[in-house]
Amino acid sequence: MKFYPQERVALFIDGSNLYATARALGFDIDYKRLLSLFAEQCSLVRAFYYTALIEDQEYSPIRPLVDWLDYNGYTMVTKPAKEFTDAAGRKKIKGNMDIELAIDVMEMSEHIEHIVLFSGDGDFRRLIEAVQRKGVKVTVVSTVRSQPSMIADELRRQADIFLDLIELKDEVGRKVSDNRPVTPNPIQALDDQPVDEDYDDEYYDDEDDYDEEQD
Repeated sequence: MKFYPQERVALFIDGSNLYATARALGFDIDYKRLLSLFAEQCSLVRAFYYTALIEDQEYSPIRPLVDWLDYNGYTMVTKPAKEFTDAAGRKKIKGNMDIELAIDVMEMSEHIEHIVLFSGDGDFRRLIEAVQRKGVKVTVVSTVRSQPSMIADELRRQADIFLDLIELKDEVGRKVSDNRPVTPNPIQALDDQPVDEDYDDEYYDDEDDYDEEQD
């Protein structure tokens, strides 16, 4: 990673995208170690984490993770995921956080020197271009080591620095627990319903399991 000790940096984590990228590489993210790694390398101003939540479920599989992050140094940005029925009569869930992330990046660009975006979504290319015009450096974290690649080519080209997530595996990775479902989507696991591709979020089976692995 290329940072200066006094460089003011903010992290913007697209939760579902980072989850999918890490799983494609065969590991989970240890968020305590992730925060510590960047705090040691630069002047970390803020770490934003974006995810949609299913509000009407008795138990949300990702709620333990969201609560843990909220108490341990991350600024959580959430909104309710929306359920709708498509033209074929199938129930789908949509929870896109792109607008929320883009607004926060533009607002924070006035106060920081370097943005680290954890996402491979090509829709963010114009956002990166806009903050670069303000003199802000942008690092994008995703991967080209998976099949298919998890990062859009236009996003990788636009970034000042591309950091492959696999290069951080030793610093922030941990093994995928055997007792967790293979599917990354809790709604699909619980309801066996078709799910909109915009909603594909990370989760943990129970809060105790997550806390123990982070300690």
